[in-house]
Amino acid sequence: MKVGDIVIAKITSIVGYGAFVTVEDYDGLIHISEFSDHFVRNIADFVKVGEEIRARVLDIDEENKRVKLSYKSLHKTRGVKCKVPEYKIGFQTLEKDLDSFINNYKEEE
Repeated sequence: MKVGDIVIAKITSIVGYGAFVTVEDYDGLIHISEFSDHFVRNIADFVKVGEEIRARVLDIDEENKRVKLSYKSLHKTRGVKCKVPEYKIGFQTLEKDLDSFINNYKEEE
């Protein structure tokens, strides 16, 4: 295992500042800041104790057998652009569309 690798980590506990995990024979932490680029109210919204997840290795402490991981680097949407809705601005009287409105209403009943 080296920095940048994608590993399978098992969630062992969740605390207010992150989630503790095990990866092979290493103990690790996914800090709360590594779950999302946005505000994280509750880590349990992302993972559950006992769950196995994919995470990216950020740092390894070989001497103490510890690892720091990132959840967000693999589980966030990147570069997705939404379509901008088109709006028609202006006033139309109901008289123009009244017949189709009534027919659609009758079909629904």
